[in-house]
Amino acid sequence: METNEKIKDLVKEKYSEIAVQDKLMNAASCCGATGCSGEVYNIMADDYSKLEGYHADADLGLGCGLPTQFAKIAKGAVVIDLGSGAGNDCFVARSQTGETGKVIGIDMTPAMISRARMNAEKLGFHNVEFRLGEIENLPVTSNVADVIVSNCVLNLVPDKEKAFAEIFRVLKPGGHFSISDIVLDGTLPEKILHTAEMYAGCISGAIQKETYLNLIRAKGFENITLQKEKLITIPDDILSEYLSPDEMSTYKSSGIGIYSITVYAEKKAAVKEKVEAACCDKTVCCQ
Repeated sequence: METNEKIKDLVKEKYSEIAVQDKLMNAASCCGATGCSGEVYNIMADDYSKLEGYHADADLGLGCGLPTQFAKIAKGAVVIDLGSGAGNDCFVARSQTGETGKVIGIDMTPAMISRARMNAEKLGFHNVEFRLGEIENLPVTSNVADVIVSNCVLNLVPDKEKAFAEIFRVLKPGGHFSISDIVLDGTLPEKILHTAEMYAGCISGAIQKETYLNLIRAKGFENITLQKEKLITIPDDILSEYLSPDEMSTYKSSGIGIYSITVYAEKKAAVKEKVEAACCDKTVCCQ
């Protein structure tokens, strides 16, 4: 099994390559991270182009959902996008938060940060910034974000428990997140589960759906809601790189499911301390 640092290095390498590719090239790969399919296959079947704030230059076709569509972003809000890539979700979020709000994109790949900053500069967006950093150690102070979004990125993070702890830390009390991610129903074959290449393709880094949701609960989030769920199918020409024909047949008949889910959850609002009124005398209290 690859170590966490080796996995991170692989992800950085792959996504550095993707940063200089266009959407069409990424669409022929699994989550854009590998050139693994001869079929035109993009794990993200959702179309951003109809959303306000969409800019084609920032869309690398790497997502597995539309978290900004479900994120309930208010005017003037502070929004953080985890794994911001070329800036796609950040620019959609900006259209909702407006010029009075602020959007911060965080990505651990320098090439992605450079491309996103170039896009923001080209668009003249002065309230959108991009910071280099890891989700397990966010370069943001505590209690700063009204909303956090992320699109098909947490499955790439080896330490998901720490990632959700950081999300909780950075959100303001009363803040919330909407995250699209890949989860499993059943256990993947070992050859896929332990293949770093497939990890960068968003599959082998995924965990069980119930484990994922329980991890969110364990970090103290409330009102956890599954906003969207869809089944993901891996094409045969991808599977054949990792499994024999017999293993493919067994896997496809196993009932194992790979799903894209969009999850919403809230950080509990701060509770105001109840201040008891001081009594003026033994029978009447001051109001």
